[in-house]
Amino acid sequence: MRDLTQGIRARGGIGESTLRPDGTLKVSGEFAYASDLWHEDMLWGFTLRSPHAHARILSVDVSEALRTAGVHAVMTHDDLPAETRYGLEIKDTPVLADGIVRCHGEPVALVAADHPETARRAAAKIKVEYGQLPVVTDEKTATAPGAPLLHPARDDVHSRHVPHPNIVHRQPVLRGDVAAARKRADVVVHGEYEMGMQDQAFLGPESGLAVPAEDGGVDLYVSTQWLHADLRQVAPVLGLPEDKVRMTLSGVGGAFGGREDLSMQAHACLLALRTGKPVKIVYNRFESFFGHVHRHPAKLAYEHGATRDGKLLYVRCRIVLDGGAYASSSPAVVGNAASLAIGPYVVDNVDVEALALYTNNPPCGAMRGFGAVQACFAYEAQMDRVAAELGMDPVAFRQRNAMAQGAVMPTGQVVDSPAPVAELLRRVKAMPLPPERQWETAGGAPDLRALPGGLSNTTHGEGVVRGVGYAVGIKNVGFSEGFDDYSTARVRLEVVGGEPVATVHTAMAEVGQGGVTVHAQIARTELGVARVTINPADTRVGSAGSTSASRQTYVTGGAVKHACEAVREDVLELGRARFGSYHPAWATAELLLEDGKVVTDGGEVLADLADVLDDTCVERELEWRHRPTEPFDLRTGQGKGHVQYSFAAHRAVVEVDTELGLVKVVELACAQDVGKALNPLSVTGQIQGGSTQGLGLAVMEEIVVDPATAKVRNPSFTDYLIPTILDTPAIPVDILELADDHAPYGLRGVGEAPTLSSTPAVVAAIRQATSLALCRVPVRPEHLTGT
Repeated sequence: MRDLTQGIRARGGIGESTLRPDGTLKVSGEFAYASDLWHEDMLWGFTLRSPHAHARILSVDVSEALRTAGVHAVMTHDDLPAETRYGLEIKDTPVLADGIVRCHGEPVALVAADHPETARRAAAKIKVEYGQLPVVTDEKTATAPGAPLLHPARDDVHSRHVPHPNIVHRQPVLRGDVAAARKRADVVVHGEYEMGMQDQAFLGPESGLAVPAEDGGVDLYVSTQWLHADLRQVAPVLGLPEDKVRMTLSGVGGAFGGREDLSMQAHACLLALRTGKPVKIVYNRFESFFGHVHRHPAKLAYEHGATRDGKLLYVRCRIVLDGGAYASSSPAVVGNAASLAIGPYVVDNVDVEALALYTNNPPCGAMRGFGAVQACFAYEAQMDRVAAELGMDPVAFRQRNAMAQGAVMPTGQVVDSPAPVAELLRRVKAMPLPPERQWETAGGAPDLRALPGGLSNTTHGEGVVRGVGYAVGIKNVGFSEGFDDYSTARVRLEVVGGEPVATVHTAMAEVGQGGVTVHAQIARTELGVARVTINPADTRVGSAGSTSASRQTYVTGGAVKHACEAVREDVLELGRARFGSYHPAWATAELLLEDGKVVTDGGEVLADLADVLDDTCVERELEWRHRPTEPFDLRTGQGKGHVQYSFAAHRAVVEVDTELGLVKVVELACAQDVGKALNPLSVTGQIQGGSTQGLGLAVMEEIVVDPATAKVRNPSFTDYLIPTILDTPAIPVDILELADDHAPYGLRGVGEAPTLSSTPAVVAAIRQATSLALCRVPVRPEHLTGT
């Protein structure tokens, strides 16, 4: 049989670097984001937020705000029509503060006015009297005797396995006999590590437009990651059935996990229904820092034991994640952190405990890497320390212990697809190193942009030291622990203007990952047509799940493929009925759709697809699921919890001004197994983007929270720094394609894995350059100079 994939490469099918339809619009500034939404008679919504992290609301006076000219409505908790709480996994988040505020920036009241500045000024006139309460900020204050309970004690299967109500979730992973293995260890290495709170820092703020409908419902146009999860949470808040709340995806300016939870969705709908007018809400940058969850800050304690010849015998670790005021997706983040806590290594004896706390710090939840990032920073630092203790090359030591296909995870799950950890390390180490002293020029004057400090002209190379560091990580793909992870696709094939045209409709949120491109490529491959239309994502079609967990190409791509296959079979049945009597191959040969024709697997053309379809429209809407997973045992952590694993390795080259503590990342090379690159250009972009986000966590990105008040100190891009193009180094990428037989086209989720290993690789390089331990990220100048 001919390889259909190869046959369509020139026509924009899978395996081809097809350009994105939204790419030119985005770089030219013409793309319509949710913040650009407009309705002729719309009002503007604004949210009044708490200035305190933990306080009792004693009184709220909205009278002056209501008297403000142009104000149409003011709402507080007392004005909510139905359900007053929501949540992705646990319903613990108030729509508006319910008498207690539990974090800095919590929504307290809403205002709708005919101008955004009027709404803002009216909100400032709302008088709220607070009685401040003691803040819970860390494990010690959260679990101390008599600690304030931030939420009522739950009575569910998970809460019965936590030692304190201020612990959201706890997951141990136990395997083998750590105590016995410790006695056999020639080398034992301890380490304590800390990770700061990272923000997703997407450039497009939270925004949306709610339009009340004649049937008493509402239409919401919104930037989000999961339309149907928003619908499931918003409808009860409005007191409406789900079919009266219609959601359509608007242009999304980045997400990285920060749009999985609700932000302004319910607020805009409440104001629209209250006023009878369309209401638009767009957060400013200050509000955005309070309007979404962040990456969990973490404290991690590790102990590794190994034999003198470099074989890991055991790992013991404890991971404490700060979940902040509300649960969000903390339970799932804990599950990932626990199950991936030792990295992509074979270790027979494991004792892991991971937990997430309720505190009065900002709420934390999903962010690219989802629990595995925190663990990877710590276990990779440990691997370097153990290698140094043994006098081994750090890459060779990793390869000595690297898992491969057939390895058993600490959870007891067998890795039944390629796991080329040693090969990825070999490849990334074999890449050519960038030249030394690359700032030197023929004219003698240094290229300041190539030096730490850049154009600030702080050095001409004096005191600049180079370091090289390596890291590798393991990330799960898709939703885990027994979650019913599926997606839905509706595919239609018809003749338009004499040409067969495919239309694909899913609820997948396009947040920059390029899913709309891949879906068109799949339809071209499976249906053999050149023209593919991608309908806007909305809730008129079944759920596509979240654009997170590196799952969309796998699961929604799988759904599109599944629906296309069903359409193809229906079309071929139509052809057999119409033309089968003219050629025996219709009944005897394997038939394909290719280049707008029905062909045999031997290449013989039987009919034009347009003639087969004629005036018939063939349409199928189908769900597709990956193979099932199961929950981890809450006492032992055993279970087949994940559907797929992805792997990436990095080599970082840095130069450090040791006098000023300034770091220049010169190169951040990556090798990653992607199973099958459906769109190689997009795959490379995902790897480079994830690597850059990990670089930011390594050396600059952190939401700083005052430990005494739990207030955010730096909610702006003036003080919260993210890498710019001048901070981003060359990122050469080596893509390995080892098919996972369980996945559509053998693909493997791509987007998260490079975020894991880039951070520890950069820090490892800085350690090599400075000989400092560096157990916390982000690494700051004062950490390098001792000031």
